[in-house]
Amino acid sequence: MIQVLVVDDDTRVARVNAAYVEKVPGFHVAGQAHSAAEALRELEALPGLDLVLMDHYLPDDTGLAVVQEMRRRGHQTDVIMVTAARDVSTVQAAMRQGALQYLVKPFAFAGLRAKLEAYGELRRTLDGGGEAEQAEVDRIFGALSASSEPGLPKGHSPTTAELVRRSLMNAEGPLSAQEIAERTGVSRQTAQRYLKLLERTGRARLTLKYGEAGRPEHRYVWATRV
Repeated sequence: MIQVLVVDDDTRVARVNAAYVEKVPGFHVAGQAHSAAEALRELEALPGLDLVLMDHYLPDDTGLAVVQEMRRRGHQTDVIMVTAARDVSTVQAAMRQGALQYLVKPFAFAGLRAKLEAYGELRRTLDGGGEAEQAEVDRIFGALSASSEPGLPKGHSPTTAELVRRSLMNAEGPLSAQEIAERTGVSRQTAQRYLKLLERTGRARLTLKYGEAGRPEHRYVWATRV
């Protein structure tokens, strides 16, 4: 079993994330922490930890500061950042400090499951030991490349899903399916299909724009902007 420490300043969110982890075969939550100091204490008390799900915004320090202190103390425990921090500088710092994955809040269970399953595949590959030819190296690094839109229904393209997702994330306000279509180069019907998928999975929220007459226009906004 892969032993996991869940770190989040919000106790409710920590419980939800811990419950998510326990639903993924092969993973077990060894502990929870709600501050930087508590996370470091848990790391010392639980020497068999394999993975930390690390929030960035903690009451007494940042998650990245905890990772830095972990490494200074010699802890090589793997880290997946699970946080609302989405600025490029934080993402870049996480990469430089060795975070294997970065999951942006809010997310559905499928999002975390994909990251954990990718991590589990990586662990199985590395546990084989021995030397690695280029194909094996590619497989090791490829194990970390979980789709940003995991569990897509049949007939949905990961590439198109990523285009729509990024257009919505980068928008300054709500967008209609037609506006998404113009930004991505897909048809309006295709844009509408992927926007409805994002809404169903909780990544986007539907808003209505009422005109002088007729049906209201459906517009979508990325969930963190609501």
